[in-house]
Amino acid sequence: MIVLKTAHEIEQVRLSSQIVAGVLAELSRQVKPGITTKELNDLAEESARARGAIPAFKGYRGFPASLCVSINDQIVHGIPDGRKLKEGDIISLDFGTNFNGFYGDAAITLPVGTIGERVQELLQVTEESLYKGIEQAVVGNRLSDISQAIQAQVESHGFSV
Repeated sequence: MIVLKTAHEIEQVRLSSQIVAGVLAELSRQVKPGITTKELNDLAEESARARGAIPAFKGYRGFPASLCVSINDQIVHGIPDGRKLKEGDIISLDFGTNFNGFYGDAAITLPVGTIGERVQELLQVTEESLYKGIEQAVVGNRLSDISQAIQAQVESHGFSV
């Protein structure tokens, strides 16, 4: 069953998502060698609460943090801890909020200091593949059309999904 949102509900989701975007923008300015993933988590939680939102992940199915972090080739939804970021790392930050009962959720991947040329290419191709997928998210297309567009873009640069 597909549940359609009212204009008011869509606006609430938009507001929650704007808070997520603001928190992620704030975090992106703090990502640098030496900062710990726990410090980023604490900043995310503090920033969301200052904006009137509740971190959505904390406590969900026992998850102990507000922010999901993955460094380099770590799998998604890592738990923040005392690990310090190093020059050349890449970090994915996944964050969500509950604002007035509506959820926003987004993730970004960022370089830590100077990264290698191939790693920079990976980040660029990944972002391009997102937009290739979005181009296929139109009425009449299927999820497989989106997936195929993403996969084709990624594989054309020697990467895999």
